[in-house]
Amino acid sequence: MSGFCRHFGVCGGCSHQDLPDADYRALKRRIVADALARHGVDAVVEDVVEVPPGTRRRATLKAKKTGRVMVGFHAARSHDIVDVEECPVLVPALERLLPGLRPLFGELLAEGEGAEFHVTDTDTGIDLSLRWRRPNDPATLASLARWAVRLRLARISAHGDVVVELVKPSVRFGKATVLLPPEPFLQPTREGEAALQAFVLETLAGARRVADLFAGCGTFALPLAAQAQVQAVDLEGAMLEALAAAGRSTPGLKPVTVARRNLFKRPLTGPELALDGVCLDPPRAGALAQAGALAASKVCRIAYVSCDAETFARDARVIIGGGYRLDRVVPIDQFLWSSHIEVMGAFERT
Repeated sequence: MSGFCRHFGVCGGCSHQDLPDADYRALKRRIVADALARHGVDAVVEDVVEVPPGTRRRATLKAKKTGRVMVGFHAARSHDIVDVEECPVLVPALERLLPGLRPLFGELLAEGEGAEFHVTDTDTGIDLSLRWRRPNDPATLASLARWAVRLRLARISAHGDVVVELVKPSVRFGKATVLLPPEPFLQPTREGEAALQAFVLETLAGARRVADLFAGCGTFALPLAAQAQVQAVDLEGAMLEALAAAGRSTPGLKPVTVARRNLFKRPLTGPELALDGVCLDPPRAGALAQAGALAASKVCRIAYVSCDAETFARDARVIIGGGYRLDRVVPIDQFLWSSHIEVMGAFERT
């Protein structure tokens, strides 16, 4: 895909940048195939959907002031910080931001103090969220306001609270524009997101009533609402509110309802699953309880999007045991040169 990053071998973010392209793709596909085999799932794994370098729009980084200010990722197998000068994974806007963050943290951090921060490149600008020990006092807020203007940031949040907002960060899902709460969950890349949305829409084509479980801000719920009534379920209230507001304000969408619920403890069951289709996009832990409920349901089609091949395979075994056929398994690589791989799976009741 490209030459080595100057930090390869030290930074813990990329571990397979030295592999030839064909070997790298085979490795990513094999991770999925091996996970399915361990759980007794017989399915053909399609070729890996590749996302190009320079497309990752969100990242979590560290900063520390020790004589000088270091900004970057953890070193491999260490809590040391690699002071990143380049990153071929990040979108150019985030890569260009890193040098400007060093003087920001140089001004605001005390000697020996550190911080964690999240950056997201949204459609309306960069959203920066800080996790550190510094309180949201007037002096800190004034400094952050100056830096937001200087660095042309859309928003800065600290401790989960918005402290500076020059432009409301937003993204577009299908026809809908979503105004994002602080620290929202988004797919790592726009390109990968588009591939996942296309897969979900194709899998659930023709369904009139669907549920989007672990819905977040509406990555799948809002595009699905162009063709079906959607119930979106998630535990995060702020993201559900953003999803619901976008659904209400977008002409041409079918009804979108939201429900705040812990699907690990209270999965949709029984009559709640009197639906034509379900989209399932859980975190890395998977959705074992919900998979069991789906296995006992009469839902016709299930689109399962997973960021962990092992828990996908575990849950797939449960769903298949309820009388479903796993039609397609497609790996998608949004975590370049790492050992992580995402999976798209399409299930149909036999």
